[in-house]
Amino acid sequence: MRLAAALTFGLAILVPAAALGASGPAARPSYAQIEGSGSTWSEVIVQQWIADVDASGMKVTYSGGGSSMGRKNFAQGVTDFGISEIPYPGVDEFGNPDNANGREYAYLPIVAGGTAFTYQIKVGGKMIKNLRLSGETLAKIFTNKITNWNDPAITKDNNGRALPSLDITPVVRSDGSGTTAQFTTWLDKEYPSLWRPFFGRSGFTSYYPRKGRALAQSGSDQVMNTVAGFAGNGTIAYVEYSYPVNKHFPVVKVLNKGGYYVEPTQYNVAVALTKARINQDKNSQMYLTQILDGVYRATDPRAYPLSSYSYMILPIGADDRRMTTAKRQTLMDFMYYSLCEGQSKAGPYGYSPLPLNLVKAGFDQLGRLAKADSGVDASNRDVTRCNNPTFVAGNLNENKLAKTAPMPAACDKAGAGPCGTETGTGKPSTDDSDGDGTPDTTDSSGPGGPDAPGSDPDAPPAVDPETGQPVVDDGTAAAAEVFANPTEVSADRRAERTAFGWLAVAELFALILLPGLGAAWLRRRRPGKVGL
Repeated sequence: MRLAAALTFGLAILVPAAALGASGPAARPSYAQIEGSGSTWSEVIVQQWIADVDASGMKVTYSGGGSSMGRKNFAQGVTDFGISEIPYPGVDEFGNPDNANGREYAYLPIVAGGTAFTYQIKVGGKMIKNLRLSGETLAKIFTNKITNWNDPAITKDNNGRALPSLDITPVVRSDGSGTTAQFTTWLDKEYPSLWRPFFGRSGFTSYYPRKGRALAQSGSDQVMNTVAGFAGNGTIAYVEYSYPVNKHFPVVKVLNKGGYYVEPTQYNVAVALTKARINQDKNSQMYLTQILDGVYRATDPRAYPLSSYSYMILPIGADDRRMTTAKRQTLMDFMYYSLCEGQSKAGPYGYSPLPLNLVKAGFDQLGRLAKADSGVDASNRDVTRCNNPTFVAGNLNENKLAKTAPMPAACDKAGAGPCGTETGTGKPSTDDSDGDGTPDTTDSSGPGGPDAPGSDPDAPPAVDPETGQPVVDDGTAAAAEVFANPTEVSADRRAERTAFGWLAVAELFALILLPGLGAAWLRRRRPGKVGL
């Protein structure tokens, strides 16, 4: 079967052309609507893919109720596919079965991304947009060891820039969540002395313990809305990076083992995941699942520590009662689009595209649909024709994103900065934002740029922890903006200087000229003298 490019509103969508006749365009393939549920971590990109293929006749519905719900619905035959960040554990943490209930399946990697920490901290009405935290500080925040934003550990992470006294409110997931499982796996691996006493045992959980001031919300969207809401000042939460990116909200730059504070852009995630170990045993039910220890401890300055993959739970049984030939064909072509053209959407939506090895393996997994049903056409799926941003033309053994990922800005290094650029934009913070090896003179975070540490004479000082106001040289609090966004602060101050400058000129004019004008007026009003 050949694949034709169908242009819909300027978007090239790959669709099968099995029915192309000699005399004209083909009728659409025989499709049937398919239904899935699960991960909210992946939901943003999945919904975009669904919208992309709709005009090609593929009808896909997806509801994000959390990874645990996705696995459960698939096992009970409620859905055609599930999406989860973690594989079936067999038994959940409460002793209940968490398996596929005899339904045959395979794991299909669909997208990469980073678990981000979004927050709301306002001082004097201004949002702090460049917060930095080490892994240990984050672990202490989410285990109630650090409960106020003026904690010395937070001040140290931000190179001595203190935040005001403000209670920390962690926002966690209330539902069974793959995002929670990813986060707590990292906590258990990297900070067991903090996590295990808090959790009560070793290992990860899909249900985060709610303790202290923590708030619990269902789904990543509700978590994000809670942080971004009117009453969100002081909150911090873990979500997939796409949520703050699409909400235009800041995220924490996390300290990696290379000594730099970085956020989970598509580049930093791609670099980190070169250290992931993928199960290559095709005879194992865990084939293609991830082991992330090397990712957590990657020493590349560009690597984001909490990077990972998400998986589709793919039905491969020949006697699967929910699946028909038309459904399998829909699933085949939907995922072919998602693994190829759809990966180009990953970066702009806050994810990172899959590298070549996982796309190749994904094609092998899709081929199992055709093995289960001879009516499914899986021919001519050629990985070299995939429009995937990680591929290098002519050398499919390289990961283009990882190779071209720019180094972080000098002000992102521990002991320097913090940089003045905003986070949560999806763009890398770098002195070479174009990735061409030449410093970008327009990048305000770079050495010598207007937001470089020490380069702006108007950059505000540290914040007084009692008043929430910046501290001036004499140790008193000044009615000025906070340190978090020097670009905005400098602009405000320059405007103030301009206004006060004109006022000073007016006052000087009045002091010098008005007395003389007044005297002349009085002379004109005085009666004239008679000459001799």
